[in-house]
Amino acid sequence: MGYRTPVSEIMFLLRSVLGYGQVSATERFGEASDEIAEAILTEAAKLSEEILAPLNPVGDRQPATLENCAVTCSPGFREGYRAIADGGWIGISAPQEYGGMELPVTLQMAVGESMSSACLALALNPLMSQGHILALVNHADEEICTTYVPRLVSGEWTGTMNLTEPQAGSDVGAIRCQARPNGDGSYAITGTKVFISWGDHDLADNICHLVLARLPGSDPGTRGISMFIVPKYIPGPDGEPGRTNKLRPVSLECKLGMHGSPTAVMAYEGAVGWLVGQPGKGLAAMFTMMNNARLGVAVQGVGVAEAATQAAIAYARDRVQGKPPTADGAGPIIEHPDVRRMIMQMMALTTAARALCLDTAISCDMARATDDAGWAEREAFLTPVAKAFSTDVAAEVADLGIQVHGGAGYIEETGAAQFWRDVRVTRIYEGTNGIQANDLVGRKLADGGEIARSLIAEIGETVSRAGHGSTTASRQQAALLNRAANAVTEATDILAGFNSRADRQAGAAEYLRSFAVALGGHYLLRASLAREASPTTGKLADFYCRRVLPAAITSAEISKLGSRDLYAMSQSDFQK
Repeated sequence: MGYRTPVSEIMFLLRSVLGYGQVSATERFGEASDEIAEAILTEAAKLSEEILAPLNPVGDRQPATLENCAVTCSPGFREGYRAIADGGWIGISAPQEYGGMELPVTLQMAVGESMSSACLALALNPLMSQGHILALVNHADEEICTTYVPRLVSGEWTGTMNLTEPQAGSDVGAIRCQARPNGDGSYAITGTKVFISWGDHDLADNICHLVLARLPGSDPGTRGISMFIVPKYIPGPDGEPGRTNKLRPVSLECKLGMHGSPTAVMAYEGAVGWLVGQPGKGLAAMFTMMNNARLGVAVQGVGVAEAATQAAIAYARDRVQGKPPTADGAGPIIEHPDVRRMIMQMMALTTAARALCLDTAISCDMARATDDAGWAEREAFLTPVAKAFSTDVAAEVADLGIQVHGGAGYIEETGAAQFWRDVRVTRIYEGTNGIQANDLVGRKLADGGEIARSLIAEIGETVSRAGHGSTTASRQQAALLNRAANAVTEATDILAGFNSRADRQAGAAEYLRSFAVALGGHYLLRASLAREASPTTGKLADFYCRRVLPAAITSAEISKLGSRDLYAMSQSDFQK
C-alpha cells in the first residue's frame, strides 16, 4: 500500500478541535470555507499520491548531479515540479494581485504536509519559493515585486535564501559577503554562501536568490546586514530572463539524506543584485521568510512522520513472526505489545505535532485577517515550539518505524530508512532546534511569561471540560493533563525569573519539549471530546495521556535546574 493523505484527519482537527471556522469567518478569508478546504486537500492528495510519491525513492537513489556549473535533477523531478506549479500550489497563499489564490496559510501548510509525506526532497523547492514571495511582498519595492513575484507564484522561476557562510554557521552576524554599489541602483555581490537548498537546478527558467550581504562601511554584526535579490539570469526590459549573472554553484553537498534536493555551495563573483528593504535591515527582512519557512519545516516533519507511520502499520499488519500473546497465539506482529506500543507512539506523536502546526498556522491567519495583536503574539510563541517539537518527533517516529520493520528496516529496499535519513536535517535547518528553544526562553519569555500562561490557560479549559465529562476515562485524562499543565506553569515561572542567560538556555530544550507535550495532550483530549470523534480518537488520546504526557512533567523538572552542573566541568575536563 502506498502513501495516502489523511484528509479526513486533517479536516477533523480543523473543524472540531482547532477552530478553523474563525479563519473562514473573517472578511479576508470568507471564501475559504470548510468545503473549499476539503476540496483543496483532496486535490492536493491526488497530486501527492499519484505524481510525487513515486519520485521519493528515485530522488534518493539517483541524486541531483553537478557538471560544468549546472545541476541536473533526479529523473522525474522536472515533471513533478511542473505538476506542482501548473496546479497553482506554489501561490496558494500569495496575493491575488500577483496571481496567487490568497488562501489561508493554514491550507498552505496542510497541503505542504501532503507533499512532504510524498516526496520531501521535491516539496522543499516550492516551500522556499513561498517564503521568498512573502519576503518580497513585505519588503521589496513595486518594481521588484512586479518583476519577480508573479513568476515565482506561477513557478516559472524559483526562490532561495542565502544566509550563512563557511566561517559563520548559525552566527549570521559573522557573514562577510560584500555588496558594492554599481552606480545605477544595482549592487555587485561578492562572497560564498553555503547550505543553499535548491541553489541550482534545471526545473525552472530562472532561480532568484535572496542574499544577505554587507554594504561598504556597514556596522558590524547583524545590524550591518542588508538583503539583496540576485537572479541567476538578469531580467531584461521585458522582465524575461536575459544574460547570465556572475554566480555559480561550486559544489553540491554529499548528504545523509534528501539526495533529490540539491544543496549547493554558491559563489557570487560581482553578481548583479538589487536591495530589498532598507540598508542594514536585511536580517529582519529575511526573518519574514525564515519564520514562514520554520513553520513549513515543522510541517515537513509532520509529513514524514505520517508517511513513516503508514509504512510501519502496513508492514506490521502483514508480517507474521513469533507468537503474540493473543488468544490463539497467532497473527501478524502488530499483535505484539511492544510493536503496538511503538506504532501507537508514532500515531500519537504525529497527531500532536500536526495539531500544533495547524494551530500555529491558524494564529498566523488570524493575525493577518484581524487587528488583534494577540494572534501575532500567539503565533510568534508557537512557531519555535512547532518547529522544534515537530521535527524532533519526526526523527523519533522515523526511527521507531525502522524498529517496527526490524532487520528489514535497516535494508534500503523497504524505504523505512529513507524517512529517517531525509527528515533528520529538519532538526538543523532554519535554525537548529537548540536555537528555537533559546528563542523561546529568551525573546518569547521576555514578557515575564504572559503569552505562555495564556496558552496554559487554554490547556486549563480543556482540563475543565474533560474533568466534568461523563466517563471515568475522561476524568482520569483531565487529571493527567492538569498535572502536566501545572508542571509547565511552574517551569515558566522559574525560567522567566532567571536573570542568567546561561540558566535559561540550560533548560531551554527541556522546557520547549514539556510545553509541546502538554499542548499535545490538550489537542488530543479536545479531539476525544468532540462530538465527531471516532472511537479510535478516544483510544489514542488515552494512550497519549497515560504514556506520553508524563514526559512533560519530567522535562519541566529538568528545565528548572539551571546551568551549574553544565559548567561544573572545565574545558580541560572534556579532553580524552
